[in-house]
Amino acid sequence: MKSITAVLVEGQVTGTPDSRTSRTAEQSLGSDVATEPGTTNGDTLGEVPLLEMRGIGKSFPGVVALREVSLTARAGEVVALLGENGAGKSTLINVLSGVFPDYDGSILLDGRPVTLHSPTEAQRHGISTIHQELNLVPDLSVADNLFLGRERATRGLVRRRDSIAEAGRLLARVGLTISPRRLVRQCRVAEQQLIEVAKALSMDARVLIMDEPTSALADGEVRRLFEVIRGLTAQGVAIIYISHRLEELEELADAVNVLRDGRWIGARTMAGTSRDELIRMMVGRSVEDLPRREADAAVAELAPRLQVRDLTLRGDAAAGRVALQGISFDVRPGQVVGLAGLMGAGRTETLESIFGAHPQSAIGGSVLLDGEPFAPRSPRHAIDRGVVLVAEDRKAQSLVLDASVKFNTSLPSLKSFAAGGWVRGGAERTAVRREVARLGVKTSSIAAKVRTLSGGNQQKVVLAKWLLTSPQVILLDEPTRGIDVGAKSEIYDLVSALAEQGVSFVVASSELPELLRMSDRIVVLCEGRVTGELEARSTDQETILEAAMARSQVVAP
Repeated sequence: MKSITAVLVEGQVTGTPDSRTSRTAEQSLGSDVATEPGTTNGDTLGEVPLLEMRGIGKSFPGVVALREVSLTARAGEVVALLGENGAGKSTLINVLSGVFPDYDGSILLDGRPVTLHSPTEAQRHGISTIHQELNLVPDLSVADNLFLGRERATRGLVRRRDSIAEAGRLLARVGLTISPRRLVRQCRVAEQQLIEVAKALSMDARVLIMDEPTSALADGEVRRLFEVIRGLTAQGVAIIYISHRLEELEELADAVNVLRDGRWIGARTMAGTSRDELIRMMVGRSVEDLPRREADAAVAELAPRLQVRDLTLRGDAAAGRVALQGISFDVRPGQVVGLAGLMGAGRTETLESIFGAHPQSAIGGSVLLDGEPFAPRSPRHAIDRGVVLVAEDRKAQSLVLDASVKFNTSLPSLKSFAAGGWVRGGAERTAVRREVARLGVKTSSIAAKVRTLSGGNQQKVVLAKWLLTSPQVILLDEPTRGIDVGAKSEIYDLVSALAEQGVSFVVASSELPELLRMSDRIVVLCEGRVTGELEARSTDQETILEAAMARSQVVAP
């Protein structure tokens, strides 16, 4: 990575080529208030920034998403963009990537103004974006997705062999060994994320925007991605990096900009800036590490609500899915059981099997719900029995993006608002507004399309729709994927409050600190089998990882 201090203050850059802790930088960053353009010595480097966004503003009906936001990035820098969900990060990158052509302010590349009317035009200028919500065509192959719209052809005929060969080389660069001929819908979310990275690499981007690129990746894939990023910055590519994982930014970023409520709050050099300071800038208050859950001795004496015994699932070899092999665990009323494991360990398959997302003919073993056999023929059957699933991919599995917040929230519960074959609209709206307020969903109204909400607020809508069904068992698959630290705290508090009311939870997460904070017990999976069952309060990340890599069988008393 290029060693250069980049201090971003309202579109200006100050710093020195070889130090991140210069006196000038410290003076420039002494306040959360943005310095007016022209008040810093941003041109002393004698280098024109690769990218400048000046005074960017963007409004939607009833909502001002951005107000006078500016950002600067030089060649070879990683510039982090931080902010809670709804702070304006996604809107800003959509402006830069040409998705929103109607905006206030200006964009300069190499010091020259450009107008970006479409994503295609942005790509022609060397701007490539990897969105948090993946943009792949499920029914096309990996190779076809990599070169979609840029097919290698001679006299109108696509050169398939060349495309497959080049796709293989690109996949190897991001550490993927899957076949380029595989359909994207047969790939797991983590694999699709790496395919998006490979697609961006194929475009020879000069400015690469990464929106939560590691949210679905295990540690090994994260390390490989970091190597790719360092290789790109060494070649002079500027990276705009959005992540809520502060440890990633400490390792990668040269500078960090913070947005709050659509406004630019301030900038810092990454080196020497504490997490507490960044969190305070993001949320306007200090957010301390959350304590682990206090185990309730009375809960441990209750009869299990959910009993999973020797659960097996025949895998799909074409999709590379790992079969489950004798999974067993119990969940009591008011208990939170975590599922840990590396990518492909079988966490998602376990939740999907309990939820009825796989044919019963492919499932072995047994599940008991309140002591009665539970073998849902479909997700609808599971929902009717009080078992719901917050899926890993909210965009594809949990939401109707072009429908309203009200529609999505009330959809599974419509029969509870029906009378004489008609939906009681007033009761429906009241119930939806109650859940939207309870979860703090940021939306102009319940009539707004879910597509216009930030990723974190979309996730809250998913949670709201299931809470309207009054579930007894909630299965959470990566519940805080792409959610900022403030919203994570809200989710943790909600889970804790519902558990106190007797709701049972099974939580699958790739973030071990999250499992340690949320869970009473943690079941560790490796290659479709249980390799550990641990008390959350008395274990640590190292012990979980040891079991996740099947080094030993670790079972708590």
